[in-house]
Amino acid sequence: MTTIICTGTFDMLHAGHLHYFEQAKLLGSKLIVIVARDKNVEAERGKLPLMNENDRLKLIQNLKIVDKAVLGNENDKLKTVEELKPDIICLGYDQKVDEHALKHELMKRHINTQIVRISSYKPESYKSSKRKC
Repeated sequence: MTTIICTGTFDMLHAGHLHYFEQAKLLGSKLIVIVARDKNVEAERGKLPLMNENDRLKLIQNLKIVDKAVLGNENDKLKTVEELKPDIICLGYDQKVDEHALKHELMKRHINTQIVRISSYKPESYKSSKRKC
């Protein structure tokens, strides 16, 4: 069984998020989604998501394509990845993640996983930052 992880805030779930999950699921058999914690989103973006972490988690948990959804760790973003031991980590096309730095940090933690960047889906229409009022 190949385990794939997707991560993100998933505030105002939209078709672009579904595309992200669908493309990730094509790479393996078990899709796990890590939903960002409110505290971490606020620290990164300077503001809280519109929906709280528990509501965002519940929406993701109820998607048929998702096999499991969990909240991330508030203090160590890679701790949940370390616990889940995925075969593949999928990044969204617009996630601000340095893939080389991530791979290096994963190797330091003895996590041997592939990192795949998923293509966009109509980014002119389906980008969370463009959809918020």
